[in-house]
Amino acid sequence: MPESLPLVESISARLDALFAQRKPLLESLNPELGPLIDQLIAFTTGGKRTRARFLAAGARMPQVAPDSEIGSAVVAAATSVELFHAAALVHDDILDRSDTRRGLPSTHRVFESLHRQRGWVGEAEHFGVSAAILAGDLLLMWSDDLKLEASAHVRPSRGIAAMSEFGRMRTEVTAGQYLDIAAEVSWQAIPREERAERAIAVATSKSARYSVEAPLVIGARLAGADHQLVERIRAMGLPLGLAFQLRDDVLGVFGDETVTGKPSGDDLREGKRTLLVAEVDTLADADTRQFFDARLGSPDLADDEIRRMQTAIRDCGALDAVEGKIQQWLDEALTAMDRIALDEETRTHFSKLATEAARREY
Repeated sequence: MPESLPLVESISARLDALFAQRKPLLESLNPELGPLIDQLIAFTTGGKRTRARFLAAGARMPQVAPDSEIGSAVVAAATSVELFHAAALVHDDILDRSDTRRGLPSTHRVFESLHRQRGWVGEAEHFGVSAAILAGDLLLMWSDDLKLEASAHVRPSRGIAAMSEFGRMRTEVTAGQYLDIAAEVSWQAIPREERAERAIAVATSKSARYSVEAPLVIGARLAGADHQLVERIRAMGLPLGLAFQLRDDVLGVFGDETVTGKPSGDDLREGKRTLLVAEVDTLADADTRQFFDARLGSPDLADDEIRRMQTAIRDCGALDAVEGKIQQWLDEALTAMDRIALDEETRTHFSKLATEAARREY
């Protein structure tokens, strides 16, 4: 499917139509639901639309005749993935106790503030978390609605294959989130020599497949990809997804807050056990390792301690090691792409998309 549609604009229009339908419905139930729908609208506005772009790229890859409504199917599926991603971010911010998202208060903090502003009884923090969980659940439900809409635009066999991949993606990313929070509390019990492998396993299930591989396959399945093509897409998508996640990890430690919308070093405050931290366990001296063990993820982690950690990650070679892995996985993905029969326009488009994902600054 040629990406002739302006995908980002099409997703925005589809979201506008969805909210135009759902907002009156919710407010007719009770005016108190106004702030809930307003937050969902605000939260889903903007963003990189990375997963949607990979889904559309996947739909370009099959060398078979597409169904007549493949364009509508791709827009609906891409919007569904974006809503699922938004739900995951809402819940992820709760898990990570994050105060901000894209430079604005995270959803649970928005509702916590609403509680305080209105002088309601009970704990504002608990209300904020509860409301955010429900907000994320609504996004998941609406994602399902659009997923079904997407499958209705193509022949049943293609829709079923695409939705099967969607289900696999949702299971894997949720399992990956559990592994992520489990790693934060069990890290000290994992032998140092096994921590890098554990960090990669978490990155694989939590993000690599979810961010790149699954969207590519969903799009390809909607456009009629057979099993052989899907396996070749997976061989390309997984290493690129790992490169994408490792870049995210680097930005979580060294990113510019004015660009990423998150405080610099936020992953250190949250105690993320990423490959960067695992490489510190391997490459740093004993004093540095002991400092990371004692202070990483501490609620009272001070700015000077974050700067000390950032310096240590650079000086011990952990950052260089991770940058090397990013390039290695990007190269692996582009080599795997060469095994797929693509027209030159699609090949150029995907190469550009892949390189941007691995080398982005936000």
